[in-house]
Amino acid sequence: MDGKEAGRQLTNTASTARGPLLWGTIAVLAMCIVARWYFGPASAEAQFGRRSAKPPTAVARNQSPVPPAGTPSPNTRKIDPVAYVNGEEVTRQQLAEECLRHYGTDVLESMVNRRLIAAYCRQQGINVTPGEIQAEIERMASRLSLGQDQLLEILEQERGIRTEQYAEDIIWPMLALRKVTAPMLRITEEEIQQAYQAEYGPAVKARMIVLEDRQTADQVRTKAAQEPDRFPELAGIHSVDVNSASAGGLIPPIRRYLGEKEVEDVAFRLRDGEISPVLQVGNQYILLKCDGRLPPRNIALDQVRGRLSEKIRDDKTPQLAKQVFRRLQDQAVVVNVYNDPQRRQQMPGIAATVNGEKITLLELAEKCIERHGVEVLEGTIHRRLIEQVVREKNLAVTKQELQEEVARAAEANGVVLSNGQPDLTKWYALVTEQPGVTRELYLRDAVWPSVALKKLVAGQVEVSDADMQKSYEANFGPRVRCRVIILGNQRQAQRVWDLARKNRTAEHFAELAGKFSLDPSRTQGGIVPPIQKHGGQPVLESAAFQLQPGEISGLVQVGTQFVILFCEGYTEPQPVKMEEVQEILREDLLEKKLRLAMAKEFERLQTQARIENFMTGESQSPEAGQRLSRAVPAKSIVDSSLATR
Repeated sequence: MDGKEAGRQLTNTASTARGPLLWGTIAVLAMCIVARWYFGPASAEAQFGRRSAKPPTAVARNQSPVPPAGTPSPNTRKIDPVAYVNGEEVTRQQLAEECLRHYGTDVLESMVNRRLIAAYCRQQGINVTPGEIQAEIERMASRLSLGQDQLLEILEQERGIRTEQYAEDIIWPMLALRKVTAPMLRITEEEIQQAYQAEYGPAVKARMIVLEDRQTADQVRTKAAQEPDRFPELAGIHSVDVNSASAGGLIPPIRRYLGEKEVEDVAFRLRDGEISPVLQVGNQYILLKCDGRLPPRNIALDQVRGRLSEKIRDDKTPQLAKQVFRRLQDQAVVVNVYNDPQRRQQMPGIAATVNGEKITLLELAEKCIERHGVEVLEGTIHRRLIEQVVREKNLAVTKQELQEEVARAAEANGVVLSNGQPDLTKWYALVTEQPGVTRELYLRDAVWPSVALKKLVAGQVEVSDADMQKSYEANFGPRVRCRVIILGNQRQAQRVWDLARKNRTAEHFAELAGKFSLDPSRTQGGIVPPIQKHGGQPVLESAAFQLQPGEISGLVQVGTQFVILFCEGYTEPQPVKMEEVQEILREDLLEKKLRLAMAKEFERLQTQARIENFMTGESQSPEAGQRLSRAVPAKSIVDSSLATR
């Protein structure tokens, strides 16, 4: 292997290690700023957490979550400024412009749709009351086996949907369209009987293997038919359905009227232990094995008829509502001013008209703030922190530097042309696939912070000879080929380890892995990718590299789990000399260390900042080391310059 090939391998390995995330090539801290804007609050909080997040206000069980008309939400009342960052104000107008930049198009679409539904309801004399909204929220919570306050808390914490938004933008349209479609809805006795059979009728306990080509499916079917007891093993080896494969092909019991009719018919014809013929479903091929039958549940139809009718109604209403809404759209005269630069010049201050009724830019801005103001303000504060230190150090981020960062990101993710150069056209297409993400937003909110943070830490990062040696060993040195058993408690781990040491063979270890291991590799006899040095698990790596072929490790505690290793040997070091790959290694290490330094720098900026966020009521002061409060004037400040943009 020559240095060039080794370099390509290293690049591919590094890219794979970073994972398939689209934004993995942009600095972690840049993503902290924009993840919530691009992917929604749930994914951003899952990856990075919310600093100083206030718990959502739970709604008392007897208190309506629907506020009276015109009542401002505590975190969206019209205050100005909306925040101070190290004494520098963030005005409501700035926040409105930021919200419009990220969410204007989406929010306008939902406002137009709501206007269409509301107008039609007025024509038909249909009204949705706050009491009905309250009752529907309670019903939704009950269906999920949650209390109302629990449901609303989950929506706010995991989806960023406040109570008022849930009531106004989700429940109200659903109830309105349900009333509109009620005269069209018919529930037949046949549908009720089918729903009853689907939930309470007999079922087939089954295992499944899913394959992608007919030839392989026929070969696996032959093996399974010859040795039906091997079906779980064959599922673990061959099935492309990861969830069932990891459980030996086990799937939920098959019931009538829930999925593909052909699959259900075949399943119900199978005898215990029998293997089905190869079934084609879409572009995949399926094998089933019958593991037995479940009798029908002893519940009379009349006991559940009402609930089944309600479920059928809930299932059918969306499709009917979609048809009605499509008709309303086809009949409406909608002029989208916001997304048309020429019309914006002709109709200043107007976002859209719906059958002649105006939606002003001011209304759109306030709706954007109401829905997304809190998370957008958090991102704005983060960006302001970086902007302030960039100004303080008299730094500048040039267009050339932005383009170089984009090229680096594309190349690191393997988006390259045949000549190895980054394919910028394809990369821009990938990063703008998310709804509402334009090239300009990507450059401004992901690339700019990344470049700025890199410039701030540029002189702090060095790659030592020791770093180079570790990277060389990790990428090109020997690796330990192991089987593993992962267990959740020490007592069971000691018992399994004792069983393993009494018969130190790969076959016996594989059998124990299949019975006891918590890891998906149990379906493969505990086989995992070879363990490398300096891969991020020093305790596990140390134990692995101390083993000789055929040896079993002691219990290795990794976090809250216990690992047992069986060494099957070592891979050969790759025939690559350090001097052949040292530049590639140095570049890769520099990038990784830069990312760590950027994360630390951004954390420092946050920790040392004085921030007053009036939308959440949160403040921080490094001097006092405690949260502060501030009286806020209640006045509207989305000023006239915004209205005439």
